[in-house]
Amino acid sequence: MKKSLIYTKTGDGGHTSLVGGTRVPKTHVRLEAYGSVDELNAQIGLLVTYLTDAGDRAFLCRVQHRLFAVGSCLATDCQCVQLREESVITSAQVEDIEREIDRIDASLSPLKAFVLPGGSRGAAVCHVCRTVCRRAERRILLLAEKVELPSELLAYMNRLSDYLFVLSRKMNQDDKKEEIFWDKSCL
Repeated sequence: MKKSLIYTKTGDGGHTSLVGGTRVPKTHVRLEAYGSVDELNAQIGLLVTYLTDAGDRAFLCRVQHRLFAVGSCLATDCQCVQLREESVITSAQVEDIEREIDRIDASLSPLKAFVLPGGSRGAAVCHVCRTVCRRAERRILLLAEKVELPSELLAYMNRLSDYLFVLSRKMNQDDKKEEIFWDKSCL
């Protein structure tokens, strides 16, 4: 079997191809969007190593697969080629995250103050994932100002950051670590 080439040298000049063949600069807003999603996926891979709950690991594995679909959607120039079916984020997938948020949130004490990132190492990593997710969402919204994007994709990314917030709280609870609440008197 012939080994596939990892390098093609076609991007050495600072350009790359979108799905559909359109060449764009590597600094293009579209690449910023799907590059941030890729970074989020890598951070979630790290987060999974801190999880002790098999259900949480399985859920985040599904999220990682869906983030590949998000990246594929963002990398597709729909003016040149039709979006692949596996790259579509559905309302059912958005609802899946909402159900998981509700399930976790039901086990947590009500919030009475803003939570600072931290607690257990895993919860801190989860907060890093949440902030990377918010940045990816901002990059996607910037792209949405230029090209039409599916509303379900935008909703999925928004819900994912909410999920990561409640998961961080659950991780602290599971690890018996105190949450760190904002102390307004520090001002």
